[in-house]
Amino acid sequence: MENEEIKELGSLTERNIHCIAVIGQIEGHQLLAPDVKTTKYEHLLPQLAAVEESPDIDGLLILINTCGGDVEAGLAIAELISGMKKPTASLVLGGGHSIGVPLAVAADMCFIAPSAAMTIHPVRLSGTVIGVSQTYNYLARIQERIVRFITQNSRIEEGKLTELMLKTGELAGDVGSVVYGEETVELGLADRVGGLSDALGYLHGRIDKVKKRETQDPA
Repeated sequence: MENEEIKELGSLTERNIHCIAVIGQIEGHQLLAPDVKTTKYEHLLPQLAAVEESPDIDGLLILINTCGGDVEAGLAIAELISGMKKPTASLVLGGGHSIGVPLAVAADMCFIAPSAAMTIHPVRLSGTVIGVSQTYNYLARIQERIVRFITQNSRIEEGKLTELMLKTGELAGDVGSVVYGEETVELGLADRVGGLSDALGYLHGRIDKVKKRETQDPA
């Protein structure tokens, strides 16, 4: 009987956490220069689906250090993460610029390193822009989607998020805000200030609860 108990307890501590890094710019359908460090969304989307389906993976850790990129591609990644049933945690390191914010809050729990930052600003388009009303309506709709996603997946209020996006005098030649570590938690963007061990500790705890629930109720 003692051996059976030890075996059961051991099964609860066997955890397999998959790690995905979102680094640099997020590349969408438009290719970036080969010397630019990028995360290709068409590689991440099937990887996330495989993580969710794999019986050998118990949880997901997303390491984030972004400098912007394709908004549509970033939202696609964030939407997949937010729809996962397996425990997920994000850790912002260095900086989560622009689309990095939706990616960070998409996880069940968002951690940010004490010295890390989140840069919040309105949507911009690079390249040739046709100056017609449809273009501005398109940008406004994308902005609405981003604001809605962030507020639905974090504790920040819509009015405060919009205020941070439109703030002047903080970014050189631009509008927006940069918020750091503890401030992101106070605003409701991140859940906790912490590092790698904190994020892994959270996932281990969540995974243990899931395994214990499955052991008690196999059906």
